[in-house]
Amino acid sequence: MKTFINVEDLGNLNQALAEAQEIKQDRFKYQHLGRNKTLLMIFFNNSLRTRLSTQKAAMNLGMNVIVLDVNAGAWKLETERGVIMNGDKSEHLLEAIPVMGCYCDIIGVRSFANLKDRDYDYAEMVLNQFIKYSGKPVFAMETATVHPLQAFADLITIEEYKKVERPKVVLTWAPHCRALPQAVPNSFAQWMTAAPDVDLVITHPRGYELDPKFTQGARIEYDQRKAFEGADFVYAKNWSNPGITTPADYGKITCEDMTWTVDTEHMSWTNDGKFMHCLPVRRGLIVTDDVIESPNSIVIPEAANREISCSVVLKRMLEAL
Repeated sequence: MKTFINVEDLGNLNQALAEAQEIKQDRFKYQHLGRNKTLLMIFFNNSLRTRLSTQKAAMNLGMNVIVLDVNAGAWKLETERGVIMNGDKSEHLLEAIPVMGCYCDIIGVRSFANLKDRDYDYAEMVLNQFIKYSGKPVFAMETATVHPLQAFADLITIEEYKKVERPKVVLTWAPHCRALPQAVPNSFAQWMTAAPDVDLVITHPRGYELDPKFTQGARIEYDQRKAFEGADFVYAKNWSNPGITTPADYGKITCEDMTWTVDTEHMSWTNDGKFMHCLPVRRGLIVTDDVIESPNSIVIPEAANREISCSVVLKRMLEAL
């Protein structure tokens, strides 16, 4: 596996889930694969779970790890082509990327959407430059449009906690005070529709439709209560306007309806449903305290599975070196 961006890169999901459980039973079983190999983790944006879980997964596999915070200690990097670099950016990605490739065997990239230019964000300009110019296998640690390590961990978690063969999983929009990218909901929808035994329903206010290339196969329900009825899992997440129906609204907050916040009443509509969120979460906006602290909240096991999802990805990349 040379790249890991979308669900198709992982191949058969049942095999990947079985591999995840194998690794979970013995996290150091494949430590020999990473001996004398180096992972370079490049962060253009902040991180907690991704940074810790990815580094832990690499260490479990015997790898050396280098972490580069582009905005804290490195030269400021220019990402645009054809510009006159007479500002505060001292180095261009076109030189920086192949240099980075000289020092490692695998590269992980975290680079968020700017939420200003939809075409630029959805073209994944930063990630694709790493794939093209680094000469190394590259995986996404959340990009402008996707977060596959999170979605894989979500699928592992649902597989572990499901009580029926084909659970009903609801992805629900919730309000937020900041404009957030669509990367997490995009990947969650993509992975759940690709999973063979998941019934996915997506609910959100009108105008917040995600890109159809990620949601094809899911049911869209604008009535949140109808969507929640009989749900086995509720995955709450905010995203800014994707600009599908109104391109001028891309990246904007066009709804602040607090009735979408997941509270005890919302969860009472479900089939004793489990509550999920990728974290970090804004309490009182996305979810109330009583829901996230309830026995049905599985946000911590979900976060713990980030180590497992990344272990599977890195293992496969190491095997392909």
